[in-house]
Amino acid sequence: MSFVAEQPIHRQLGLTDGENARIHELLEREPNHFELAVFSLLWSEHCGYKHSALLLKRLPSAGDRVLQGPGENAGVLDLGEGLAVTFKAESHNHPSAVEPFQGAATGVGGILRDIIAMGARPIALLDGLRFGAPDAHFSRAVGGIGAYGNSVGVPNVGGEVVFDDAYASNCLVNAMCVGLLPVDGVMSARADTAGAVLVLYGATTGRDGIGGASVLASQELGEEAADKRPSVQVGDPFTGKRLIEVSVELVERGLVLSLQDCGAAGLASSLSEMAADYGIDVHLDRVPQREAGMEPWEIMISESQERMVAIVAPERLAEVEAVIDRWELHRAEIGEVTETGELRALWHGAEVGAFPARFLTEDCPRYVVECEPRAASSEVELPELPETADVLLDLLGSDALRSRAFVTRRYDQLVQSRTVRRPGLDAAVVRLRPSTRGLALTLDGTGRLGSLDPFVGGASAILEAARNVACAGGEPLGFTDCLNFGNPEKPEIGWELSQSIEGMAQACEALGLPIVSGNVSLYNDTDGRSIPPTPVVGCVGLVADVRQIPGEWREGDVIVLASAGAPALPGSELQARYGTVSGSPPQLDLNAEASLVRLVVDLAPQCTLAHDVSDGGLAVALAEAALHSGLGARLDLPTDAVVLFGEGPGQVILALPADEARAVRSVPGVDVRRIGEVGGDEILGVSLADLRAVWEREL
Repeated sequence: MSFVAEQPIHRQLGLTDGENARIHELLEREPNHFELAVFSLLWSEHCGYKHSALLLKRLPSAGDRVLQGPGENAGVLDLGEGLAVTFKAESHNHPSAVEPFQGAATGVGGILRDIIAMGARPIALLDGLRFGAPDAHFSRAVGGIGAYGNSVGVPNVGGEVVFDDAYASNCLVNAMCVGLLPVDGVMSARADTAGAVLVLYGATTGRDGIGGASVLASQELGEEAADKRPSVQVGDPFTGKRLIEVSVELVERGLVLSLQDCGAAGLASSLSEMAADYGIDVHLDRVPQREAGMEPWEIMISESQERMVAIVAPERLAEVEAVIDRWELHRAEIGEVTETGELRALWHGAEVGAFPARFLTEDCPRYVVECEPRAASSEVELPELPETADVLLDLLGSDALRSRAFVTRRYDQLVQSRTVRRPGLDAAVVRLRPSTRGLALTLDGTGRLGSLDPFVGGASAILEAARNVACAGGEPLGFTDCLNFGNPEKPEIGWELSQSIEGMAQACEALGLPIVSGNVSLYNDTDGRSIPPTPVVGCVGLVADVRQIPGEWREGDVIVLASAGAPALPGSELQARYGTVSGSPPQLDLNAEASLVRLVVDLAPQCTLAHDVSDGGLAVALAEAALHSGLGARLDLPTDAVVLFGEGPGQVILALPADEARAVRSVPGVDVRRIGEVGGDEILGVSLADLRAVWEREL
């Protein structure tokens, strides 16, 4: 007869023996269960970035336009003319794997609150979805995104959808939000005024989401994943809409000193960040609750959605309460800012936990990941391929590459009346009313490429995002990232993470642009199987005049191909569909890649169309351009599969009037050559009608 010894409480909470010992050392005593629960959440991978924080220091984050870099809820860039843009990407992968509708919906809600916490009004959403197939699970996630975004009145203008068996058991749901604010209106989450009052407003607090940051986001998934559904938060977009309006008004009227979202780890996380420089006393019994009998620790770490914490000067409290009441949100004065440096939790006047706030943040463990490089695989030769026309039809009609209209039509793209360029080709564009300036927005990532070479995968994610913004007429200004990787305690995953970040850093340095915000999602493993290294990158670019962005090519236009290198088959869609993903992708000339981006930015106002060559290679990109424009092209291209379907270094298709095209020249590192002219109803021997039939097919 045998028995299994009960795990110590710290292990049940996800803390290692070493971390538990460190907590005892910091406190110089044994923590009570309330304190241990708070430490377990703030020292989780999701909140503490234990295995990535040291690596992330490699990413450049400074620049002339940077008003706020990493460290707050979102990054902020100066757009000139007194206006600033704030943006960030976040992940909600494990919740979406367990409960796709609510997991994806609350991912949208969470990223919206990050933006309003900066004092901004959200103006655009983008999402990056990676699933095994367009199945019911995927459809429910799309439904959650649409239900939340459509209800709160923020347009969903872009992103990407990837279908790959590698994500079948661990989907990725990444969300990006963009907001606008005055340059002098940037909010901070940190408390800086002793005696100020803490006001919690929004929804009531329940038991939904308890342990989400540690139970879901910081552990691998397995057969028991369904049992974790209680850890998935439940969203209420209509309360979320009211939360936006209240927060914007409070900031615009100067009624709050700081704002903070209640996201992962709930009040424990938000208050520890707010208290980092001063101190906070929180009275948990004052928190509005929607469930009876909640314990203090449950209230402290609940991840119930649609809640914000404001720090308010006592003399402005009545005005703040009046704004909240007008929008019929719950509110409570739950604490005050002190000068003790401690986060103290009280329950009916009795102290239930207390510790210096920096123990939860600055003193969170930081681990140096072990790295074990993976040997490059030998390229497996492709079998004999069908005719070019058949390959093009097959690729363009595949789940991997066909039109994403069946997804984007479920999102409101036009609410707020800013959208100039809808989802579809490269980046979206929204107008900065009342001027004619605009923002080009995109969210792109790599996966398969990174599985062959994570450095190239990381660099390519940055470069593709920059090219997409340039193709929409925008000058790239900066990036946000969402780094999706497997278990960092595996040396091969540690190497992938390290190499991807290095590739991203070097690409940013070549472009001279910063990464101002982001998110890391690790432990994307199911039953020991890791996802491919998947860095996802959001980019924001400034459009000088939204009336001059590239649109559709026209009859008689000259088609030019600008290239920063020669394509290859390793990691391409062609190789994945017809052979074995293998080999080494071509190394990138980062200076040439940066020159290509600058060239496209300069030429975009003259172009009738500009389109980045990515998944599927040149042939697929030409077909997409033709379908977008409703016109074919007469092309002078070889039938070589590598030229037509290879991927890798940056390539951009440019269409210009003949007189404009004559002036276009190659620049150092970038080859520019004429490949045809617009006309007819075919691309590479395939009619547009046949291409459209496979590209727009219904499920």
